[in-house]
Amino acid sequence: MTQVLNAELAKQGIEVNHNLCEHFAYSRQELFHLIRVEGIKTFDELLEKHGKGYGCEVCKPTVGSLLASCWNEYILKPEHTPLQETNDNFLANIQKDGTYSIIPRSAGGEITPEGLVAVGRIAREYNLYTKITGSQRIGMFGAQKDDLPEIWRQLIEAGFETGHAYAKALRMAKTCVGSTWCRYGVGDSVGFGVELENRYKGIRTPHKMKFGVSGCTRECAEAQGKDVGIIATEKGWNLYVCGNGGMKPRHADLLAADLDRETLLKYLDRFMMFYIRTADKLTRTAPWLDNMEGGIDYLKRVIIDDKLGLNEHLEEELARLRAAFACEWTETVNSPAAQTRFRHFINSSQRDPNVQVVPEREQHRPATPYERIPVTLVEENV
Repeated sequence: MTQVLNAELAKQGIEVNHNLCEHFAYSRQELFHLIRVEGIKTFDELLEKHGKGYGCEVCKPTVGSLLASCWNEYILKPEHTPLQETNDNFLANIQKDGTYSIIPRSAGGEITPEGLVAVGRIAREYNLYTKITGSQRIGMFGAQKDDLPEIWRQLIEAGFETGHAYAKALRMAKTCVGSTWCRYGVGDSVGFGVELENRYKGIRTPHKMKFGVSGCTRECAEAQGKDVGIIATEKGWNLYVCGNGGMKPRHADLLAADLDRETLLKYLDRFMMFYIRTADKLTRTAPWLDNMEGGIDYLKRVIIDDKLGLNEHLEEELARLRAAFACEWTETVNSPAAQTRFRHFINSSQRDPNVQVVPEREQHRPATPYERIPVTLVEENV
């Protein structure tokens, strides 16, 4: 809708205002450069230097995302917490009944038998609904907020880390079994997918990102429908970018063909940082490319031919963000102060009495309004 409105205004000769909101007379891209060039680390510092007022529901999460993209600091630091949206606020996706989902990382879709046992044990202990997600991970649903730190403590002890299912960041690298097992495979798609997921995990982007790595052109990982898709060939790897599923599917464009591993990683580092630098807030890679003047040809000139002379800087920025990675849930479970915010009530240790489930297919689901039983909250020690 915004794009249509801006296009119509431009046709009529009316200047389009790209300001982030009433508090910042800058676009997201301009704010990104101000933060990087001036080394700004907090919302208050940015507001004091380049904004006005107190901020709003538009600029606070946007600046929170920008600060994370620039510095990759722990997002629940006291100065960053007020900027986070609901899911980032509790490092989990809130569900329709007020409970949360838990999706640990299974890089490339791999998980060990010991990991499966740990997930099953934890899900049984906390009565969580379990499901294999579309991203080749195990999702556990129905966790109450006050249980999240303890559930994650047990997952971390079992060797897991956050999967960033709640974040505007890389979610996963979907893979087929590749040449390791498949008789048609010509490339180790699982190994490469695991490497890519670990390389880019935790880096905040304008919107969520999904990768796919297929071991041959049969494309079992559906790589050409992902933000980044990689397909093995007899000569190397083909790199596709800016694909999309969802409400408006988009086939990915071929950025480069028959690449060796080192060249592909360089191109991908540059692509990631160029997207982070230039995309508008909450813009996936598909509309970002569709709205880019010159489209895929321009993107090739930037990423491959270094048209803007930025590639060395883009690679350095990506390396710095990688070096700053830390599992957010590990930091949280190691911080008693951070865990206090996961209580359901500020002044009580009671749990949410409105969470009710009913059995279904040997598991359970949230109760519908017609299935719910009225509850009365009774104060403790009364």
